[in-house]
Amino acid sequence: MAEKQSILGRISQLAKANINAILDKAEDPQKMLDQMVRDYTNSIAEAEQAVAQTIGNLRLAEQDYNEDVKAVQDWGSKAASASQLADQYRAKGDQPNADKFDALAKVALRKQMDAEAEVKQEGPIIEGQRETVDKLKSGLAMMKDKLSELKSKRDSLVARQKSAQAQQQVQSSLASINVLDPTSEISRFEDNVRRQEALAQGQAEVAAISMEDQFAQLESADSDVEVEARLAALKAGQAPAAIDPTPVTPAIEAVPEA
Repeated sequence: MAEKQSILGRISQLAKANINAILDKAEDPQKMLDQMVRDYTNSIAEAEQAVAQTIGNLRLAEQDYNEDVKAVQDWGSKAASASQLADQYRAKGDQPNADKFDALAKVALRKQMDAEAEVKQEGPIIEGQRETVDKLKSGLAMMKDKLSELKSKRDSLVARQKSAQAQQQVQSSLASINVLDPTSEISRFEDNVRRQEALAQGQAEVAAISMEDQFAQLESADSDVEVEARLAALKAGQAPAAIDPTPVTPAIEAVPEA
């Protein structure tokens, strides 16, 4: 009985365990859950063996009880048969055989009374064993439910942890390539390209300015040469070439007559 109470106490303690409260106190919930799964699995295996043994003992006790019940019925039948034979012999005037079978009837009745006493004693014990077995089965079922809950929580926690780690990796990757981040490689490369483009544009503008200056100098030089030439002509007594003020009109071709 003490062993059964010990089994019941352990099953009850494990079945009533508050998983959430235990996890709240754990530094590493996943590690704690793994350990709890192992503990529950081992405890369930031990409890199953103990429950099976208890059930086996109950079945043996039930067999003994049924045999005693049958013995009560058998000894009762034997006592009745012996009593009937005694009455038959007595009716015939055979007193010795009548007394003999009456004595056998009494022996059978004593056996029946002993069997009844066994049945009366075994009944409450078997009933108590049945109640114990029912409690053990119920507790074992609760432990298995707790084990399923533990595994579910563990799997969910592991999945959430992996998801969180993946999200952190993604965020870290995004941060490293954020074009708005002046410290990122892409931003620095973009700034470098922009500087090169600006430099090329500046060089092009500088080149355009230099070319215009050269043409302007060339036109100025040509003008100075003409002025010098005209001045020399004046000094030599040559009048400057007159410009014909008559506008030039294009020639109109005659249209042949038909």
